[in-house]
Amino acid sequence: MNKLPDIKIFEEKKVRTIWDAEQEKWYLSIVDVIAVLTDSPNPRNYWKVLKHRLLKEGNESVTNCNQLKMQSADGKYYLTDVADTEQLFRLVQSIPSPKAEPFKLWLAKLAAERLDEMQDPELTIDRAMEQYLQLGYSENWINQRLKSIEIRKELTDEWKSRGLKEGQQFATLTDIITKAWAGKTTKEYKVLKGLKKENLRDNMTNTELILNMLAEASTKDISQAVNPKDFEESKKVAKQGGNVAKVARMELEAKTGKKVVSALNAKSALEEKKTGEIGGKK
Repeated sequence: MNKLPDIKIFEEKKVRTIWDAEQEKWYLSIVDVIAVLTDSPNPRNYWKVLKHRLLKEGNESVTNCNQLKMQSADGKYYLTDVADTEQLFRLVQSIPSPKAEPFKLWLAKLAAERLDEMQDPELTIDRAMEQYLQLGYSENWINQRLKSIEIRKELTDEWKSRGLKEGQQFATLTDIITKAWAGKTTKEYKVLKGLKKENLRDNMTNTELILNMLAEASTKDISQAVNPKDFEESKKVAKQGGNVAKVARMELEAKTGKKVVSALNAKSALEEKKTGEIGGKK
């Protein structure tokens, strides 16, 4: 199955999705769907209880769901219960929620948009920008973020061409790159910014994003130049790529006297700017 993971936004909440190109259908994380519909503090437990009840009722069309690997808050990939749009329409009927009808409309729109994007790939970029705008990001930051997605994909494509495995190996290499340029692993970086489930790159400032892009682009270029034969050699390349951005970070910090890696994130920076503008008007 040609699987393309993606994050979709419903009422400012993220829903992990996977597009199955062969079957031409979406699969969505059931736990994420329950989270947006119920605002439950423990959507996993909610699904466990609901699944048990549906099984007792003999509702196998909903409970007979697939499991696909999806990225979790810790950056690792785990098998996750997913459902296609047809199953989700049935599942929503079993969840009392005022958001049920808006979600059904969103789900139908999601399916239609994917078919449109297959005909015109530029729509994918336009819709990603729209989603980030809805979340409160500035257009300047969004442009940097979209570029970072492109560079990240080029790097992961390079890793795949070397026979490296998605999941643990990709996460390890990413940690090495981040540690090299930022002085922190991905987990340490998220702790600094006070993040839990949130995506680290979605909470980087413009400068952090640029240096992270430099690190990942450098890693890809070095890998193509030296042709690492295995995972161990790719780890050395990852450190070399990260070090390129480290040099740039240290030089910038020396010139400005300010730390690049900080607890500040993109959204809070934007909120501070808005607050300052309002205060200035007053």
